[in-house]
Order: sequence, then structure tokens, then C-alpha cells
Amino acid sequence: MKGILVGAAIGYVLGAKAGRERYDQIVRLWHRFTANPTVRKTAAQAKDKAFEAAVQAKDLAADAAGKAAEKAPWRHQEEETNGKAYTPPVTPRT
Repeated sequence: MKGILVGAAIGYVLGAKAGRERYDQIVRLWHRFTANPTVRKTAAQAKDKAFEAAVQAKDLAADAAGKAAEKAPWRHQEEETNGKAYTPPVTPRT
């Protein structure tokens, strides 16, 4: 979405400097480019890959956080009052 906005802004600036005809030409070229089935297919594939990478990164981060929590020093300390292992409260994930 940001790429489209940036492209539109650049097209607008270039079009404004070159005149209305050049601006209209740039807009037509941009619409033809974004309507191209190959471009749409490639963009969809890139979006899917990015989503998969984000899911993998989230899972890896969760695993790393779990491992770090297991190694945390407070996991091995005992609470002075009742002798039970102390675990700090869990922060909810967003």
C-alpha cells in the first residue's frame, strides 16, 4: 500500500512539473502497469512469502523467548516465604 502511495506521489510531482499531459500519461502508464496480470501475480506471491516469513519470525521469537525464560535466573530462586519457585507474571502477547 505504501508503495502505491509513494508511486502516486512521485507520479504527481513529475506530472505537475511536466504539465497536465505528462501527468495524465504517467497515470495511464501506472494503471497499465498495475493492471498487468504478471505484475499482479508477482505482487501476490511476494505478499504470500512476506506473510509466511512473518509467521515464521513470530514462531521463532516465541520459541526464543520461551528458551530465554527457562534459563532466566529467577526461575531457580526460591521465594523466602513459602519455598516455592518464583515465576514472574506473564506479560500478555499482542
